[in-house]
Amino acid sequence: MMRLIETNLDLYRYEIHSLVREFYPATEIKVVVEGDERDEKLHREVPYVFLRVHFDRDCMGLILKDGEAAEPLTFERRRESGEPLPFNEKGKETKDILKTFLYETLSRVTGRQLPWGDLIGIRPTKIAMTRMENGETGEEAAAFLQREHHVSEEKANLSVDIAKREAKILSPIHYRDGFSLYIGIPFCPTTCLYCSFPSFNVALWKDRVDDYVDALIKEIAATADLMRGKILDTVYIGGGTPTTLEAEQLERLISAVEENFDTSHLCEFTVEAGRADSITKEKLEALRRHRVSRISVNPQTMKEETLRIIGRHHTVQQVRDSYRLARECGFDNINMDIILGLPGEDAGDVRHTMEEIEKLSPDSLTVHSLAIKRASRLRRIIDEKGYPAFVNTEETMRIADEGARRMGMEPYYLYRQKQMSGNFENTGYAREDKYGIYNILIMEEKQSILALGAGSISKLVFYTENPDGTENIRIERADNPKDVATYIENIDEMIRRKEKLYRIQGR
Repeated sequence: MMRLIETNLDLYRYEIHSLVREFYPATEIKVVVEGDERDEKLHREVPYVFLRVHFDRDCMGLILKDGEAAEPLTFERRRESGEPLPFNEKGKETKDILKTFLYETLSRVTGRQLPWGDLIGIRPTKIAMTRMENGETGEEAAAFLQREHHVSEEKANLSVDIAKREAKILSPIHYRDGFSLYIGIPFCPTTCLYCSFPSFNVALWKDRVDDYVDALIKEIAATADLMRGKILDTVYIGGGTPTTLEAEQLERLISAVEENFDTSHLCEFTVEAGRADSITKEKLEALRRHRVSRISVNPQTMKEETLRIIGRHHTVQQVRDSYRLARECGFDNINMDIILGLPGEDAGDVRHTMEEIEKLSPDSLTVHSLAIKRASRLRRIIDEKGYPAFVNTEETMRIADEGARRMGMEPYYLYRQKQMSGNFENTGYAREDKYGIYNILIMEEKQSILALGAGSISKLVFYTENPDGTENIRIERADNPKDVATYIENIDEMIRRKEKLYRIQGR
């Protein structure tokens, strides 16, 4: 079923689409602009307009018609002061007015309150952290989230709790004078059903993997010079699946990092080992010979049938074996990932997964809510066969939370994604001093990140001070192409992009 939304102003298409989708997750949402001839075909295909969003100089109006034969409902919002609303100039105030009004209207019509209220961004904890940095107490920041954004008490308190913990964890990090290094390995043994990340079947690309590592090493050597005088705080090798590289290739890659960058100040060096079917003793030993301090062994679920459905060609026993092998090799900071809302899974399956993970007792656990991305095979299957959207629930979130806390973990970072099951979130849990520091840095956007490899995006963070002593942050980006062959063949251009970003625009 498709719900058609019409507006007279194109500026707020994203906000309207995102918030309506949160209330109707199993429905395709289309936003069209009034009078746009390109949308005429949609008007002919869809029998009625579900929602009209109209912006005037002094008010905003909503007309909602939930069914072809239903009577339309009309809602209107004006400023209490009677002053004009500058909707033709998109800014924070106008966006907040729109989101609040739209949320309150849809909540009233559907009878639903969303756990994250009208927040549609991926970093809800950032609001709490910013307000506390500006002098508010945790209680005041939580009250603001509930009052101004309709966030539930539970999620508001969670945001504040995590923001406080993040501030403590990041206290030794060099925001202005430091940076983090990300290296992307885009290869995987197979592509998981839910995945939309750039990934290439390593079996099909085996003849180019060495070429890819060579290109990475060239990019490492060239860009290291751009960061002279900066402190390297964290290194993260992700993917894809980094352990699709052979032990010798991992050795070459990490040696290049250590030879070109000063790693003496590192707080963390993470390699996302990932899938159990790619982990071997030789690869783990190669990582241990260097400064790698944290790895991930990611089951996603401990249910055999689900592993087959989502395209992960390994068994639950292989997960156990890989985890124990990593412990035997001396790793004392191991993360595991799970996904809630996987096809066919219910609360009992999540409980089983948590029981199995608790037996292994990792040092940290990342709990993902399934996000059905447009580019994933799962999205295509849902669209082609008409399957219902898979829904995460408060019960499964609670099961995962309680399991993590039984292992002595606390939540330390949180983010949300588009198309996320059940309007929930991804939460990282960890024991004391076993946190994933890079995970927080990538979310908070307070430190520059030099990102190398296919599909990676470098971020340069500029700090400027206002006359009142407060800070402004501006972020510039430089991206690498997702396609492996394009990256390899144009590696000199990738290096020039970094030079332009870091050298010409300033450090």
